[in-house]
Amino acid sequence: MSEQNSTVSEGPRHRNLLTLLFAGFVLSGVATTIVGPMLPIFIQRWSLDDGQAGLFSSIQFLAALGGTIVSSIVASWWGYRPALVVGYALMGGGLAALNSYSHATALTATAAFGLGYGLITPGSNLFVAQLGGAKSASLLNLLNFSWGAGAMACSPLIAVALKRNGLPILLEGFAICGGFIVLGLLFVSIDGQKHEKDQSSANAAIPSIGMHVTIAMAAMFFIYVAMENGIGIWSAEYAKRLAHGITSMTTLAPMFFYAGLTSGRAAAPLVLRLHSERKIVLGALCLAAGATALLIASRSLPIATAAVFLAGLGCASIYPIYIAWLSRWYGPSAKIIGGVLFALASLGGSAGPGLVGAVSQFSGNLRVGLLVPFACAIVMIWLVLLLRRQTAA
Repeated sequence: MSEQNSTVSEGPRHRNLLTLLFAGFVLSGVATTIVGPMLPIFIQRWSLDDGQAGLFSSIQFLAALGGTIVSSIVASWWGYRPALVVGYALMGGGLAALNSYSHATALTATAAFGLGYGLITPGSNLFVAQLGGAKSASLLNLLNFSWGAGAMACSPLIAVALKRNGLPILLEGFAICGGFIVLGLLFVSIDGQKHEKDQSSANAAIPSIGMHVTIAMAAMFFIYVAMENGIGIWSAEYAKRLAHGITSMTTLAPMFFYAGLTSGRAAAPLVLRLHSERKIVLGALCLAAGATALLIASRSLPIATAAVFLAGLGCASIYPIYIAWLSRWYGPSAKIIGGVLFALASLGGSAGPGLVGAVSQFSGNLRVGLLVPFACAIVMIWLVLLLRRQTAA
């Protein structure tokens, strides 16, 4: 009788938790991408060069790297809840303080919501992957669709707030949303330890995969986030230079990237019914590479905007499918290996935009800097082709 009651109640508990996780990922999308539309403001406010401007995203994702490592340790001892609660609290507080007129305070605020992002990402993705089972790629695309919705909304919200001098109110509103999510997570049931197996069975799954696969997966996690952030974070500044100044359209440039990302993830569950995951990833990477090349070659704002949208569309399904592969290939050991891979993804998020800024500063041309995400797409195509045996399933 108790087993039956447990089974009946499991669905509602999971639905409540998924609702919170999806809502939290909307806020996470805002926090992860807000540096992009804010970057022209920071550059103008403190007269930053490209190398100094790239420091914001580098600090954000280095902090996320630390949060990812801490999240894995905390989850193994106390489950997912503590990392999620602290993560969303830091995210809300960091967003509230971002509009400071002190350069140091703004950098500290960026580190705070970056740390929060790192704390919430591994547990959220792995828990949803476990719930999804054979359909994990579809469910992960929907989870990351929520992230994309927040990312897409971020730029227009900031543009409207700047026009109405309401940026502090907007950022405080984000902080309040973070507070509500924290309260919800304190009361919802989270059975974070439910899917854990004993350590020996987890370790046994690792050798059967092969070290070369693990190294390739680590590289793909690192390179993908470097590519996505390299395009998303620098798109507003690139558009500003094409338009020779900050306008509503230049501030909205990241929105088009994340609109492509979000629409692609919304369509992914249907597309996954028709094509294999491997074909989708290879096609998406080719689209991302071609769109980035078009962005580099663009000489007008409309063409650049279209290229940014197509680049986002190309990026849409890649990362969720990578996470689905991680969960499927490694089974119980995914929680252990996932901590390392998500940490590398955060490191890639720091390295990508920073490298774009550094190459741009060295060459004196942001177009040259954008060769970094283009090269990332090419390298990932090669890595996926190398893993044809694993990805053919």
